[in-house]
Amino acid sequence: MTNTVLLNAADHADLRVITARGAEYGDNQWFATTFPLEFRSCAACYPLFFFKDNQSQQTYPVALFGFRHGENMFLQDGWQGQYLPLSVRRQPFLIGRQQVREDGMVREQRVLHIALDHPRVSKAEGEPLFLPYGGQTPFLQDMAGMLETLHLGMQDANNFVALLEQYQLLEPVTVNVTLKDGSSHQLVGFLTIAEEQLANLDGVALAQLHQHGYLQAIYLMIASQAQIRQLVALKNQQLGL
Repeated sequence: MTNTVLLNAADHADLRVITARGAEYGDNQWFATTFPLEFRSCAACYPLFFFKDNQSQQTYPVALFGFRHGENMFLQDGWQGQYLPLSVRRQPFLIGRQQVREDGMVREQRVLHIALDHPRVSKAEGEPLFLPYGGQTPFLQDMAGMLETLHLGMQDANNFVALLEQYQLLEPVTVNVTLKDGSSHQLVGFLTIAEEQLANLDGVALAQLHQHGYLQAIYLMIASQAQIRQLVALKNQQLGL
């Protein structure tokens, strides 16, 4: 079970975070969540699909890094992708919530948490989180800002998916890949844009998607799937083919 606590200078003054990339730091993941405002950067490197979590029943957009669990084709002597999704960069930090009282009123605010048992957390190496006499380091300030961006981005992703489901624009996808050694891989369990349904949308629906910036996001997702060829090339390279 993850040991996640509220980050504070009193208890965590000596903590550091390792920023190198490698499987030993938990980067051997085959996909990561993303959000519409990040699609342009992600689509330049990775194929984008949707994944439905069977436990939460939540559907969210993801950037794909490999063909099976634990396989990240971009993880070779560091991270080889030109863009690192925020949901990957944010480790080992998370956004939490706590109640505060102001002027007699109780409200909820977002706070920064850290997973103490994450392999990136160290006392010997990495980026310091707090200054010697208190206060956050520029690194921690940047991470806090990035987490806020990610939080708002994932809220937008939920709205994006809800609108796609409303217009029945999601459908299961199967990707069949054959490598140079003759072996075949089948990518299943993901969703993609239902292009035929998209082509049949009326003007009102298209206007609503465009108003939210989601029409562009849809076409970025569709175009990104050409990056499957990049995954195949990396897999062949890994096999020495």
